[in-house]
Order: sequence, then C-alpha cells, then structure tokens
Amino acid sequence: MTGLNELAATELVEGYRAGRFSPVEVLSDVLAQIDRCDPVLNAIWHLDRDEAMAQARASEARWRAGAPLLVNGAVLDGVPVTIKENIATRGVPMPLGTAATDLTPRSEDAPPAARLREAGAVFVGRTTMPDLGMLSSGLSSFHRLARNPWNTAMNPGGSSAGAGVAGAAGYGPIHLGTDIGGSIRLPAAWCGLVGLKPSLGRVPIDPPFMGRVAGPMTRNVADAALAMAVLSGPDGRDHMSLPPAALDWQDLDGTLRGLRVGLLLDAGCGMPVAPEVMAAVQAAADRFREAGALVKTLDPWMTPDLLKHVDDFWRTRAAVETGGLPAERRAKILPKILEWAEAGLGRSGEAVYRDYAATIEVRRRTTEVSQRYDLILSPVSPNTAFPADWACPCENDMARTMAHIGFTMPFNLGEQPAISVPCGHDAAGVPIGLQIAGRRFDDLGVLRAARAWEAIAPAPRPWPMAQRVPA
Repeated sequence: MTGLNELAATELVEGYRAGRFSPVEVLSDVLAQIDRCDPVLNAIWHLDRDEAMAQARASEARWRAGAPLLVNGAVLDGVPVTIKENIATRGVPMPLGTAATDLTPRSEDAPPAARLREAGAVFVGRTTMPDLGMLSSGLSSFHRLARNPWNTAMNPGGSSAGAGVAGAAGYGPIHLGTDIGGSIRLPAAWCGLVGLKPSLGRVPIDPPFMGRVAGPMTRNVADAALAMAVLSGPDGRDHMSLPPAALDWQDLDGTLRGLRVGLLLDAGCGMPVAPEVMAAVQAAADRFREAGALVKTLDPWMTPDLLKHVDDFWRTRAAVETGGLPAERRAKILPKILEWAEAGLGRSGEAVYRDYAATIEVRRRTTEVSQRYDLILSPVSPNTAFPADWACPCENDMARTMAHIGFTMPFNLGEQPAISVPCGHDAAGVPIGLQIAGRRFDDLGVLRAARAWEAIAPAPRPWPMAQRVPA
C-alpha cells in the first residue's frame, strides 16, 4: 500500500481539497519515514518537528476553512518540502556541508525558501550536501555519509545529495536543490528523480553567481511544474533574476511530433560514456523518434581545453573563498577539497582571465547549438553509480573531479533550462538519467517535453521503500 508520504504533491492537494486526509496526517507519515530510513541514508541535517507540525496545523486550519493559500495559480499549502542546506531559512544555521562553517542561525529566508513559506508549504527538514557544494557526492566533513536508497553501497551524487536521497526514499514530494554545474541533475539522475535546472534567473536566489540556480527535485514532472509556479516569484535580492513572466506552469500538454531534437552522445571532454548509459540514452532517443520527433546526432562543442579552463576558474574561486576563513576553521574542510582548491592559488591575472573567457566561449557555443533545435537529449552523466564513500565519480581522483560534467555544465554557463528524467538502471540497480535541455527561457517547453517522455518511457521500477533499507 502507498503511504501518504509517497503521494505526489498534486495528489496531496487533491486529497486536502476532498477532505480525505490532512496536512498533519501527511506530515506524520513523512516524519515516520524519515525515522525509519534516515539512520542509514543520512539525507536530513536539520529536523524541527515542532516547527513542521505547527506549519502543518496552520495549513490544516486553512483547508478546513476552505481558504488554502494560492500563489500564481498554484496551491502548495500543506505540501511537505525539504530544502537544501545552502538555501537559508530563518532561525536555522547553514553549515554548507562542512565542519568549517559558522553555525549562527540565519536571520531571514533566501528567496526560494521565502516563496515556499509564503505558499504554505511545510518545511520538513534541511537536506545535506558535501563541503561547500564542491563535490558530486554525499561526502561531507560535517554530516554522516549520504547513501543512495536504491543501493546503499552507492553514492546518491551531489551536491544536492540529501535532496536526491529524500526524494527517492519518500520524504515527501518536493525537494529543493541548487545547481551550478549539475548539482540538481546529477543526484536526480542517480536517485531516479525528475530534477529541473531552470533558466538562470528564473528562480531568484541569494547569493547569485554565474550559472547558479535553484530548482525542484520531484518524483514526476507535474510536481516540478507545480513547484516552479511558486519558486519563480520575483525577489529583488537577486540582481541576476529574470523579469516576472506570465507562464502557465500547469499547462504541460504538448507533443514531441515535429520537434527538432539534437542527440548529444559525446560530450567532447571528460569521461567516456559507459555502455549502460549509452544504451539507455540511445533507447530513449529511439522512443522520441517513434513519437514523431526529428532526431539528429550532434557533434560535441566542448573540448578538454575548455573543461580545464572552467575547472581552473572554479579552483581559483574556491581557493579565494576558503582562503578567507580562519586557519583553524579552514583546516576542517575535507582535505581532498582543499587540495583541489589550492591548485587555483598563485595564478596570474592573465591566466585567470583566460579561464573566464573560456566560460564565455562555452556559453556562446552552447547557445549557438541550442538555438538550432527545440530540444537537446544527452546523458546526464557519462558514468553509472559509484561507491558511496568516493568524493567524485572519476575513481575518486580529485584531479579529474570535473570529468563527469561535460553534459551538464554547458547548460549552466549557457543559461538554458535542462531537466533530468529517469531512463533506465545500471547493473547495481541505480537509476540512469536522460537530460532534456531547451533554448534559453523555454523552461515550460522543457517541462512539456519531459511530461511527454513520461508517457512513452519504459515502465518505472517500484521506488525503494523503508523495508528495503537495511537497519
């Protein structure tokens, strides 16, 4: 039987409206699932049961009065959400996944959390991440090791590691993550979720940075769209945010017939695509063809040199930011991250500018290719599942820590929307993700294509349940 914690957000809203169950009953099921699973999975850092229950009771009262909160045509009132710990919430510290962080509680909500609170969503907990978000892993100097619910010996990916775990394990329907090079899509892929990286600025965020976005991780496309109706509300704190747009996020009807679709099977840099990933993505492309899409294989536009420049640029950024910490706190950061970042120190201004210029070139190339197609299909990551205690997929080698983001990172720098949807499983039983990317600002087109994919995708496997998680 399906517990209330496993229901989609759209199903919860329907159930609240019909009076079949209440936000308090749903939250109780979610908390029970966390109690069963999280001692092993380690997805949640901050869990304030009293705060969450107070929010659920307030929502229950609104539903009983027939006055649930409505935001931009969407109702999230009483829907449980988790929030990645690098998105500030008032009254809660923000450790950023590292033992080096000051744990002073935050004074206000960051924009995505503020929009969810205004909509009456129930804040279940804050999900874990690796140190400073600098790994595609669940490894952290502050948290216990996050594990993949599909196979607890394997990694959930990152940096939105806890969000991916929470979604797959049934800690409610909506999980908020962030993404600067793949950090929503990678864990969504390996945890079998839908993970949307919106167009840059579509969801206001604080602090903003080149390529950095917040977005929903859910079990289906309709829930991601429902979340976007709320998350895309304006906030002046993000100087890179887009002007408010009158998008009907609930209008997901669309067809793949006649769409021009590019198929990218070679990133042009980094790790080679594993055979299991290649087979799953090619099979997905065949289904797009059968649905009437015009699919054409693309040549890669990334190069090893461009990827190295981006890696070097991010190393310098990380070295500068961590270098400002007191020595005793800085020493608490995972040694692998410090080693990676310190390679960015002592470089000339000319060298760093060349790195920055390479990020602009990635943006130019990605935009140029994207403009020729309605959609671009690719793997989310070239690799399959990797061990839970590794810092990165590339045989735990931090010198190659960016070798798996050749498919995801270009759409961060190019600012295009891109979504991960499940398209298969590897030999370890861990899901494989298909990336669907679109033109800049066409977030709704990407969601519609993802919804159409759900109708033609292979039948999904049952979600991992509490009784399958070892004690």
